[in-house]
Amino acid sequence: MIISHKGKKPEVHSSAYIAPTAVICGDVRVGPNCRVMHGASIIAEGGKITIGEHCIIFENAVVRSNAKHSATIENFCLIGPNAHVVGCTIEDEVFIATGAAIFHGAHLGKGSQIRINAVVHLNSYLEPGALVPIGWIAVGNPAKLFSPGQHEEIWKIQEPLNFPLTVYGFDRPEATMKKITQRLAENLGSHIDDTIISEG
Repeated sequence: MIISHKGKKPEVHSSAYIAPTAVICGDVRVGPNCRVMHGASIIAEGGKITIGEHCIIFENAVVRSNAKHSATIENFCLIGPNAHVVGCTIEDEVFIATGAAIFHGAHLGKGSQIRINAVVHLNSYLEPGALVPIGWIAVGNPAKLFSPGQHEEIWKIQEPLNFPLTVYGFDRPEATMKKITQRLAENLGSHIDDTIISEG
C-alpha cells in the first residue's frame, strides 16, 4: 500500500518490488531493484526516508523517520524480519538480522553486521566492518559493545544520551508516560488525513 502523508507521497523505482501487504507512507524514496516484503512498514513522519539500490527489507520489518531524524539506507543492505530501524544512517552493504533494533541518530559504517536481536542505541556510531553479536548492545560514539547482562556499564554511556529528550522531546524527570503518550497521540494523529495512492 502506497500512502501520501502531509502532502508527501512515496517514490518507488519501477524496478523495485513492494509486496501487496507492505506499507510505504510519506516522504520515502525506494531505489532500483529493492524488495520490500510482506508486512514491512516504511513510515516517514516529517523526516525523509531514502533507500538506495538492491536493498532488501524482509517481512514485518519497520523503518521510520520523524521531523528530527531522517533515515538513510544506502546500497546493498539487508534488513531482516521484525527488525526496527528509526531515524538513522546505514552505509553500504550493512546486514541487520532478525529482530535487531537501530535507534535515532545511529550511524552504521559500511559492511557492519548487526546480528539477531542486537541493538545499536541512539546517537551511537558503529565503525565500518564492525559486528554486534547476537543479543548484544552497541552504545556510544565510537560504539562500545556490551552483553545484555551489563546494564550498569551500558547505562553509564546511555544515560547522558538522554533517550526521552532525543526521542520524545521531554527531559528527565519530566518525561512521564502521560506527557509522552499525549505528545505521540498528537503527532500520530497527523495520519488521519493520509491518502491511499495505491493498494497492492
